[in-house]
Amino acid sequence: MTDRPYTDDDLRAEAARQHATLTEDPDFMGVGEQMGDATVEHTDDGETSLTWSDLLVPEGAGASYEAFGEAQRKIHDLIGGAADVSEWAVNLGADGLEPTGHTLELGIDPGDGNRPRVRLHFAFHPDTSDADRDYFVMGLTKTVLRNL
Repeated sequence: MTDRPYTDDDLRAEAARQHATLTEDPDFMGVGEQMGDATVEHTDDGETSLTWSDLLVPEGAGASYEAFGEAQRKIHDLIGGAADVSEWAVNLGADGLEPTGHTLELGIDPGDGNRPRVRLHFAFHPDTSDADRDYFVMGLTKTVLRNL
C-alpha cells in the first residue's frame, strides 16, 4: 500500500485523458504556424531539405498561399480524425518503451482501398538492437501468417 491517495494507474489514466484532450480540437491556425518552418519529410536527404513554406509558397509579391492552405487543412483533418492512442502512448512512455516504424498488417481488403483490417505497431526497450527488433517482427509475422 502507498501513502498516496491515488495509484500509478490513476496517474496514467489522467495523463491519457489530458493527452487525448490536447488533440480533440486542434487549433487550425496553430497547425499552419507549426508547419511553416518544419521540414517536409520526403525532401530531407540528410544534407538539404525543404520546409512546407519553401515547398508550397511561391516567392515574390502577391504570393499565393492556396497550396499551403490546402495542405494545412488536410493536416488539420488528419489530426482531428486520428485514433485516440493516448492511453497506449502514456503506457509506452511510463514503461520506457520506444515505438518504432515496424508494423504488421493483416486482412488487407483490395475493395476497401487496400486498408488493413488489423495493424500491429511495435515498441521496444531502448537497448533492443535494430537487428533484434527486425528479427522479432519477422518471426512474429511468420508465426501469425503460418497460423491464419
